[in-house]
Amino acid sequence: MGIFSRIGTLLKANINELISRAEDPEKILNQLILDMREQLIEAKKQVAVAIADEKRLKKQLDNELNLAREWEKKAMMAVRAGRDDLAKEALTRKAEHDSLATEFQGQWEGQKAAADQLRDALRRLNAKIEEAKRKKNLLIARQKRAQAQQKIQETMAGLNDTNAFDTFAKMEEKITRMEAEAEATAELAEDMTGDNLASKFADLEANAGADDALSALKAKMGMQTSQGATLPATQKAEEKAFATVPAARGSWDKDDF
Repeated sequence: MGIFSRIGTLLKANINELISRAEDPEKILNQLILDMREQLIEAKKQVAVAIADEKRLKKQLDNELNLAREWEKKAMMAVRAGRDDLAKEALTRKAEHDSLATEFQGQWEGQKAAADQLRDALRRLNAKIEEAKRKKNLLIARQKRAQAQQKIQETMAGLNDTNAFDTFAKMEEKITRMEAEAEATAELAEDMTGDNLASKFADLEANAGADDALSALKAKMGMQTSQGATLPATQKAEEKAFATVPAARGSWDKDDF
């Protein structure tokens, strides 16, 4: 497990170096992922060496066990041949290989456990790197969104500056003053030349419009006479009644009533 401790130390050192240089977060994250991939390649090599050692020890163990079985077979052969002396020597060799097999058994089991742990650690490291790659994209998106928000806030802060709006107000006031001066100049020019006939007709048209509006209102109220004078509605009714009296009754003046 010391391999992965060294990898973690190297990654931390690289991260601290990148942060201390205050580089762009996207560059830091991309470099960090690149470092992780390189360290993963190195870790795979180290794990491969550990697995190879475990396999070598297993082969040596199997070889010692096979030799022990072979010497046992030879001892049995010597016993059948009545050669107990050879049988004893064969059993001595078998015991040597059994002893070596026992040692290799312990070494192989320890190396196999270490190799299995390294395999699991390598899988976890690879999973973390894949997760880091996904988080990198998310963090970069968050960074870009934060930068955009910052730009918007800076722009809004600039718009909140009253200098720009004060300039617009001053320009509006200046243009209004220029328009008023132009109108005044036109009026003065008209008065100086004596050509004010157009303005008189304009006044006449304005008054005529007001008279027409008043006449329309009186007609709507039933107060308009044929000569343009206004009479109360009761008086108009009396005149209508006198106008309908038959001529056979003589000429009467309305004052007789």
